[in-house]
Amino acid sequence: MFWGKVFYTKFDIVIAICDENLIDKEIITKEKLKVKVSKNFYGGQLINEEEALKLMEKATIGNLIGEKIVELAEKNGFIEKENIILINGVPHAQFVKI
Repeated sequence: MFWGKVFYTKFDIVIAICDENLIDKEIITKEKLKVKVSKNFYGGQLINEEEALKLMEKATIGNLIGEKIVELAEKNGFIEKENIILINGVPHAQFVKI
């Protein structure tokens, strides 16, 4: 399961999806940079894989964090492996459809 939220702008549909276990967690890098997986940003609703794929399909911009969601996005062609970064071992990727 994942937490997912949709934001609508004038020209884009932006999605934020994270693995369920990461919501409201802080990821701290070796350089002491803190990344908060905020419920305010990611926590719209709890969704399954099928719903996550539907959101990624309709989105023009995606922000993904977590091993499971990034793997799902890569497996389904939304992102490529070389565009995945690790934040203290946690995969993170973004995509933009042009």
